[in-house]
Amino acid sequence: MAGEQRGIRETKPRRRLLVVDDNRDAAESMSMLLEIWGHEVAFAYDGPSALKTAEQWQPEAVFLDIGLPGMDGYEVAERLRELPQAKTAVLIAITGYGQEDDRVRSRRAGIDHHLVKPVAPDALRGLIDSLLH
Repeated sequence: MAGEQRGIRETKPRRRLLVVDDNRDAAESMSMLLEIWGHEVAFAYDGPSALKTAEQWQPEAVFLDIGLPGMDGYEVAERLRELPQAKTAVLIAITGYGQEDDRVRSRRAGIDHHLVKPVAPDALRGLIDSLLH
């Protein structure tokens, strides 16, 4: 029996995730990590690109930097909530902004979770697993 169980792998559903960060290295690194975990990932480096990608790609969750140039992450979140294709997506701020005022602004903008950088991979994976199952 134990030999039979070794061949069984737990399969988790592939999720459609969008990473938005103006730091290209951060966006690409996070995207690679999420892909290693088995998810489909798109990324954008600014607010307008994030909205366009979300509209076309319909992500289940969006990982959103707040400190974006031009259109900040709060405005991106508000606009995502207006898009039928992203209205129900889980919005997760991953940001260097960690004061209570920042968290309040996140909630007001429609962001579901506010994580402060650097985020431990295990914490990120646990959040994804709990939110998207």
